[in-house]
Amino acid sequence: MKTISSIVALLLAGCAATTPVPQAPADPVALSAALNRVSWGVSNSTYQQAEKMGYDAWLEQQLHPAPAVLPAAAQAQIDALTISQKPVMQLVQELEAQRRDYDKAMVDDDAKKAAQRAYQQEMSRLAREAATRALLRALYSPNQLQEQMTWFWMNHFNVHQGKSNLRVLVGDYEEQAIRPHALGKFRDLLSATLRHPAMIRYLDNEQNAANRINENYAREIMELHTLGVDGGYTQNDVQQLARILTGVGVNLSDKAPNVRKDKQNQYVRQGLFEFNPNRHDYGDKVFLGQTVKGRGLAEVDEALDRLSRSPATARYVSRKLAIYFVADEPPPQLVERMAQRFLSSDGDIAAVMRVMLTAPEFTQSLGKKFKDPVHYVVSAVRLTYDDKIILNTGPMLNWLNRMAEPLYGRQTPDGYPLTQSGWASPGQMTTRFEIAKAIGSGAAGLFKTEGAQPTEKPAFPQLANALYYQSLQKSLAPATRQALEQAASPQEWNTLLLSSPELMHR
Repeated sequence: MKTISSIVALLLAGCAATTPVPQAPADPVALSAALNRVSWGVSNSTYQQAEKMGYDAWLEQQLHPAPAVLPAAAQAQIDALTISQKPVMQLVQELEAQRRDYDKAMVDDDAKKAAQRAYQQEMSRLAREAATRALLRALYSPNQLQEQMTWFWMNHFNVHQGKSNLRVLVGDYEEQAIRPHALGKFRDLLSATLRHPAMIRYLDNEQNAANRINENYAREIMELHTLGVDGGYTQNDVQQLARILTGVGVNLSDKAPNVRKDKQNQYVRQGLFEFNPNRHDYGDKVFLGQTVKGRGLAEVDEALDRLSRSPATARYVSRKLAIYFVADEPPPQLVERMAQRFLSSDGDIAAVMRVMLTAPEFTQSLGKKFKDPVHYVVSAVRLTYDDKIILNTGPMLNWLNRMAEPLYGRQTPDGYPLTQSGWASPGQMTTRFEIAKAIGSGAAGLFKTEGAQPTEKPAFPQLANALYYQSLQKSLAPATRQALEQAASPQEWNTLLLSSPELMHR
């Protein structure tokens, strides 16, 4: 009989294993495989819904979702969060006032340190709330593709919560700039990220002013957000775009700056976003080979139009979507078809996604795409507990920290890697086995309430269910089935399934 520790070797050896899958979601195994890719991970309820509706109708609903209605117990947790009850401007201004009052009132060094610690802890608590909300939606929202796309675009337009006061801003950035446009027009999404204080502050554009140019944001917009590093732009284009972006900044106060009279009609304030004409370079620019007349914030819109409609952007964004949803090295012909649809639809993300998700290359790739840590953790909990609502996302957040993919935690603007090489090290796989063991034994703490007297509701996993026998079992390799047959207890059986090579892929 194999010992449970020997399964770690099976897991490591099977990192690159693939699951044989039929060519279309016409039978239970194929349907399960398709759902596992389009959603955050197949679960019994998602499978039953798609089976009842028919996969094509289910996919259409995912591409054009109605407002999400979450289970009441999950929505109640979201509604109880501070970030659900107070708008971001109020949160920011309350924290800024708190910080200023501490600075003025505190003369004792120890008191100052304690006040500063309280300020930092409150910002961390708000960021943790944002991550909790994201996980609850990933687990329980009926709009699974929208939630995946929200994560994808948060990663594409990455900001790091550790900079400045971004911990207060990341929840609103996800809620207002990313999620509403996740399946909409790319141009709208690009504009929404540019006008959000989290992005402006993260990439230093509030320091970008006439005669004091900061190129950080201009460079990343072209290299990472639109054209790609090989997209045909020059260093001069970076400088010209930086000039166009002068004056785009953040105002955390409730007061407007003293704008000179001849430019007062150019001043724009939307929430915490501010365009300050005093800081803008009004000279003409030559950007991507065409003149941009100096006229204020309208220059930014002209530049975004040019960037979002470039063939280079269509190819770059399409390839990145295909890396995430199809293969680490996506088929060039698929990327080209997606890019053509991007251009012909004026950047309609749902239209580009339909080309990809209905392509034969997509179907042929099912079961072969390695899960990054977020995918592994969310899919494992979805499969294990289905619609049984967890009470505590803390263990999931801790697992993501251990595997170096915490939400909002990527320091560099390139976002987390989307390919297997970033996540398949022996250390990573051993950690996954430990997570599988925690979930599989029912001792993960997902149903433990926090507080003065924490309580834990019993919630033993029932993985040997209808979905398993209907589809999952048939997709398992002989070695995995043999290991499961030798499990000495239900807990060990759960652990072996959750740590199997097949459960590492989607």
